[in-house]
Amino acid sequence: MKAVVYKKYGPPNVLEVTETEKPKPRDNEMLVKIHAATVTSGDVRLRSSDFPPLFWLPARLIFGLFKPKKKILGHELAGTIEAIGKKVAKFKVGDSVFGTTTMLKTGSYAEYICLPQEWNNGVVALKPENLSFKEAAALPVGAMTAMFLLEKANLKNGQRVLVYGASGSVGSYAVQLAKLTGATVTGVCSSSNVEMVKSLGAEKVIDYKKEDFSEGSEKYDIVFDAVGNTTKAKAKKVLNAKGKFVTIKMLTKEKTENLEHIKELAEQGKLIPFIDRTFRLDEIRNAHKYVDSGRKRGNVVIEIVI
Repeated sequence: MKAVVYKKYGPPNVLEVTETEKPKPRDNEMLVKIHAATVTSGDVRLRSSDFPPLFWLPARLIFGLFKPKKKILGHELAGTIEAIGKKVAKFKVGDSVFGTTTMLKTGSYAEYICLPQEWNNGVVALKPENLSFKEAAALPVGAMTAMFLLEKANLKNGQRVLVYGASGSVGSYAVQLAKLTGATVTGVCSSSNVEMVKSLGAEKVIDYKKEDFSEGSEKYDIVFDAVGNTTKAKAKKVLNAKGKFVTIKMLTKEKTENLEHIKELAEQGKLIPFIDRTFRLDEIRNAHKYVDSGRKRGNVVIEIVI
């Protein structure tokens, strides 16, 4: 099978499309024929080993001190189950599924992957019937991260929420999920993305190049940092006395019930994946270069044609 591998850390040109052995499912695993994957910020960070100084050494010890332990990147996917192990009962051959591989496992930059039907971190569910494989692949990581952090902030109906980085993958889902809960949402993004963020449900949008959100007069119940580029100290300036700050720098947990809820919202047309660009598997370097540029809006999808 074709897969994208990287044998050393570095820029996008360390990624190579090559032939590797097609995996075989164990008793508790499913062999998934992947139709679409994505380029997430996690993929880019692992490829370049661009971790904050405090986390650089622990990350290298986990993912590979001198070179990557896992040679195939990719954290989310959508595809069709081609074979199942004898202990798999939740899914059947032919099912269309979507889900994640987990940060530690990775592996969706390939034509096939073996996934367990249940595990502690990564999760898999039946694909929303109304979405294409490309759209479904763009849902799990960003939407589950946004859902988990909003739950952590104890989001309630009627609250005021500010989403910093509202045009990114996590931010675009945070805007929609907060709006669905009945919150009044303010998004922070660049001027070129104002209309996009408004279309997702934000009542007000702040252009961060023209205005510092932390110097404004409005107060919020939640400040959601969806890109990891602001601080709790800045958020405190605009938070209510009991307001909460959440950031993607926090440890998050993927839960099956969250993915199932996301599936339901997508099928009801209440949660929409925003796809910026689509690349073929053999264009993976260009896809990573685009994400590296910082111009990505929503999600960048990798179409895997077999």
